[in-house]
Amino acid sequence: MEKTTSILHPNANRLFLGSCLALITTAFSFSIRAGILPQLGEELSLSGEQLGFINSMWFLGFPISMVIGGLIYHKVGGKAIMQFAFFAHTIGIIMTIYSGSYTGLLVSTLLIGLGNGCTEAACNPMIADAYQGVRMSKMMNRFHMWFPGGIAIGSVISTFMSDGFNIGGSLLGGGMSWESQIWVILIPTLIYGFIFLGQKWPEAKVEEAATLSGNLKAMLSPLFIFMICCMALTAISEFGPQQWSSLILEKSGANPMLILALVTGLMAVARYFGGSVVKQFDQTGVLLGSAVIATIGIFLFSTQTGAMAYVAAIFFALGVAYFWPNMIGFVADKIPKSGALGMSIIGAVGMFSTSIFQPIIGRWIDADKAEAAAAGLTGDELELVAGQATLSTMVSFPAILIVLFTILWFWMRKRNQTSPAEAASGQPVTEL
Repeated sequence: MEKTTSILHPNANRLFLGSCLALITTAFSFSIRAGILPQLGEELSLSGEQLGFINSMWFLGFPISMVIGGLIYHKVGGKAIMQFAFFAHTIGIIMTIYSGSYTGLLVSTLLIGLGNGCTEAACNPMIADAYQGVRMSKMMNRFHMWFPGGIAIGSVISTFMSDGFNIGGSLLGGGMSWESQIWVILIPTLIYGFIFLGQKWPEAKVEEAATLSGNLKAMLSPLFIFMICCMALTAISEFGPQQWSSLILEKSGANPMLILALVTGLMAVARYFGGSVVKQFDQTGVLLGSAVIATIGIFLFSTQTGAMAYVAAIFFALGVAYFWPNMIGFVADKIPKSGALGMSIIGAVGMFSTSIFQPIIGRWIDADKAEAAAAGLTGDELELVAGQATLSTMVSFPAILIVLFTILWFWMRKRNQTSPAEAASGQPVTEL
């Protein structure tokens, strides 16, 4: 049994529960909104480009509010940031249903994206301040399990409401409007709003973490800058293949929806047990091992078809599952003086990286398609060959991380051998 001393705030578990419901809201907004795009496009006569711009608002609002939330966290408090998140989520959801226009959907999706970013900006530092030691790593992983877990649940709900499930020759569900699906997102929103109502939030564990000057000084350290570079690659290693693999795998004989369910489900389970894994290998060991497994997974995606694609999905899911929560957990644990701002900046870098690399990956696919067409390939064969060629290029992302996290492992090992006073100061050594 874990000692109660690992909990530093009396209502930490209630705040943690509310945080999980808020992240489920984020995940539902990602998966359910994706599921209704065809209906939105048809009903409102929207082009593919317009639907793409609507989706981009989700990714735009997320990092903007994360950075702003990190800057003001210790001024206004996590409670105020989550109050804004509740407002943005609620208004955004209702606007989505009743706007009935392209401009209205742009604004509503931006609001939801802002609410999602505020959730990360408020809840990550709350968990870091409310728990300590291995318990903090455990709870950080369990918090982030609800993003893939929520995507899996949301995808099932959207499929059930849109198309239904054929069970024993009988169709269950299906035929429900896209508006009714958006209402579902409001359910976890209202629950987390009630859970957070009237609750006191914890204060920063490290005094310097509550000051902007202390945050900036810690963020200018070589270790933090190094972790920013790593975060850009871990994020695209996770989200890059996920964004494009469905299109590619559909031509390989695998079921994209089953692949999505397998990946997100395994990621959620892996993060649930993340605390035990971190306790055994520390964050640096977990990140290094994850890079190796993710490299194997993306390589298999780029070379295998049919049933073997599911094996690739298993490796990929287990590889990327620990990236996001342990990058944030590493900053909270090893660079504590960076505070809420440091955690928000790391997360925002991940989102910006994903956004920046998407058109680059798209150009890779276009170039690989042109090369395959020049070789005389057509139809599904052309799509498969070009897609797998692009995935083989994406193997370079986690492969580079193997090198970087190996450097980090030795770096942290040397740091741990410094004097206790230096280690306790929270200031990383600058030598590699």
